[in-house]
Parts: sequence; structure tokens; C-alpha cells
Amino acid sequence: MIEPVNEEFATSAKRTPDEFKFVKLRCDGGVARMTLSRPEHNLLNEAMLREMADGITYAGERDDVKLIVLDSACKVFCGGIDVGEYTSQRVFQMLDAFHATFAGMLELGKPVVCVVNGPAIGGGAELAAFGDLVIATPKARFAQPEISIGIFPPLASTILPFLVGPKIALELVLTGEPVTAERALDLGMVNRLVPEAQLEKTVEDLVSRINGHSGPVLTMAKKAILGGMGLSLRDGLKHSMNIFLNELYRLEDSQEGLRALVEKRKPNWKNR
Repeated sequence: MIEPVNEEFATSAKRTPDEFKFVKLRCDGGVARMTLSRPEHNLLNEAMLREMADGITYAGERDDVKLIVLDSACKVFCGGIDVGEYTSQRVFQMLDAFHATFAGMLELGKPVVCVVNGPAIGGGAELAAFGDLVIATPKARFAQPEISIGIFPPLASTILPFLVGPKIALELVLTGEPVTAERALDLGMVNRLVPEAQLEKTVEDLVSRINGHSGPVLTMAKKAILGGMGLSLRDGLKHSMNIFLNELYRLEDSQEGLRALVEKRKPNWKNR
């Protein structure tokens, strides 16, 4: 028998970020910083997943937020699902919360930057995989060990072929072996690999560069790229051009950008 959803979790969507227990969310200067904080390994239980999903929705609905930075307050980026809750009685509730978090990351129009300075295991590796950009240090490693306990990672099995190709995706899922940060960079799972001493500056520089652009244009660019995945080149081009011609040119910022180019000045974005 499946247990009913706990009322505490069912009403979590009404919570504000300052009520979160396992996720710290602060919005400042166009950036929403979401920090995973469930010591010692950031194991994902249902409450934490609900907070993450609510936090992503909260940031996504704010007009003053252009991008999300997802990082960890622990030495481990994320150790994956808390197996103590991952039982046959709770599996549907857990999967619902899990799906809500990852669907939010995928469907959120705003870029998500993941900062990985430690192991990302199971669901933690999937979190990094669903990030739009990943900055890592040599302390990072990525693994999908689910096969060793008789299951497979459904989200990783879906997204890894897009990131690394089917052969490498099969290797990672079927063996469960960890990937070093250096190999993750070579495979395209990581955008930038930097020494830990340079991590904060690298993140700030990248965030500052993205934050300097128009928020709505960033959203449309992400939509054009991710929406074209899996389409033929011809259909992908149609998808991108439809956004470009029918959505982008309705923005004040697109017109401002062209004027600024002609007038040889810096654009003054209105984010609309």
C-alpha cells in the first residue's frame, strides 16, 4: 500500500525560501544562489527535493532573476538519493519530488550553473548533468552506481547520450564506475575545470558575464538550444528561427541591442 503524501510536503509549494530547511536560497543582483545544505553528504530526501523544486519555481518566476547558481555547503556536492526513504512504500512520492526538481531545471527558462567541488553521486551526478553549465574542481567526481544495487538511473540514461554519446553513456551506466573531473571535462560533462583556489573567482566571472546580458534573451537562447535537441537539423532550424523571428524581435531589449550596436555604446537592458 502506498502511503499518502505527507501534508507537510504537500503544502511545501506555499513556503518561502526562508522557511527551507535543507536548501539555502538567496536572490541578489539578478542571481539566485541555491545552496544544498543537508550535512554531511547532501542526501536527497523528499523534503529536500520539494524545497529544490519550490526554489527553482520561485527563482524562475522572479523577473529580477536572470540565472541560478547551484552549489553545496558540504564537502560532497550531492551523494544521491537517501536510501532510507527510497522504499517500495515511498517510491512514487520520491519519484514525483525527484521529477519535479529535474523538470524544473530543464523547463526553467533561466540558465542554471552548477558548481561541483566534491563527489556528485547518483542523483547528484544527474543534478550536474541537468545543469546548463558546470564548473568543477579536481575534487569533483561523477558516478552513476545504481546498477550495483539492481536499478538504473532513469534521468542519467536519458540525458547522458546527449552529453557524451551513447557508447560512453552505456559505459557509465552499465559499469557504475566513477569519472574523474579531468575525464568529465574531456567528455563534455564539465565546462570548466579549475583549481579550488580559483573556483570562487571563476564562478563570479562567469556569472557576471551571463548576468550582463538581457534576461529574456538568455531565456530564449536556452529555449532554442534545448528545444532543438533530438530534432532533425531542418526541424531544429525551424524551431530556432521561429523563436528568433516571432518572439525575440518583440522584445524591447533586442531593439535596444541593435540601437546600441549602431550607436557604438553599451546596451541599457530593460529585461523585457
